[in-house]
Amino acid sequence: MPLPSDERIVQLANDLLAQFDVMFGVHPGFRPAHAKGAMLSGTFTPSPQASSLTRAPHVTRNSTPVTVRFSNGTGLPLIPDNDPNANPHGLAIRFHLADRVHTDIVSHSTDGFPTRTGQEFLEFLRAAGGGDPSAFLAAHPAALAFIQTPKPSPASFATEAYFGVTAFRFINQSGVARYGRYRILPEAGIEHLDDAAVKSKDGNYLFHELTQRLARGTIRFDIQVQIAADSDIVDDATNHWPADRPSVQFGTVALTSIAPDDETHRRIIFDPIPRVEGIEPSDDPLLELRAAIYLLSGRRRREADTSEPRSLRAS
Repeated sequence: MPLPSDERIVQLANDLLAQFDVMFGVHPGFRPAHAKGAMLSGTFTPSPQASSLTRAPHVTRNSTPVTVRFSNGTGLPLIPDNDPNANPHGLAIRFHLADRVHTDIVSHSTDGFPTRTGQEFLEFLRAAGGGDPSAFLAAHPAALAFIQTPKPSPASFATEAYFGVTAFRFINQSGVARYGRYRILPEAGIEHLDDAAVKSKDGNYLFHELTQRLARGTIRFDIQVQIAADSDIVDDATNHWPADRPSVQFGTVALTSIAPDDETHRRIIFDPIPRVEGIEPSDDPLLELRAAIYLLSGRRRREADTSEPRSLRAS
């Protein structure tokens, strides 16, 4: 996972990391965003329809081991699960293809993104972190729409839907290419809590519930890919495609256990760019930037000298 060759992207990534530090503080060993999380282990099984979409290796195999990370929003490692700012939540999936070979999906529980470009996102964070958010939102209707989108708290990480931020180009064995976005839906159904129910919950209720749910059985998610029409915009994360666009069933993730709290899992740096045969990045300007942020922050996290408990640092 290399840094982009464009120095401007690397500088912007560093500026964004610095802004996260201003907003949330510096917490050695933790991610600067979605700091509080937990990793689970399981298996991905592709659907029969997936091969019509892509020739990616995890679609041509019977199954692939996965590591999944659920997380709260913000860069605060101890943010209570019942804090409204813990929304939106994150779901990242690593498909282990071979030793040191993998591809990832990074998704959020709110469909979309507040800005199209990284520079706009930096301005958005600066406005939210002490600037003039009203002026920024007035000049950026997509950011206003994102802010106004309801972000209810889930009853469980396993009863939340998650959405890929950017579109990708999927190519099948015949060379047919289509653009699509990931949608990850819980087998248990979507269940959110009202404000009163959330306030009555413990500050770690989501993570405690995961352990209890796994003790009862497997947690499953269906991965779908919403397919863009030829007329749809595929390089703008703020742009929503019509709801009636068809979806292809990509496969099922079955989670069976909490991942080991070891060095291997603590060192995982998820990558928003697929970097795998059969799934290519779109021209969305956020992709290279997000990959740079993940890599730079991951390196910083790995190098941190921290006395925090291992279970927290692993998250």
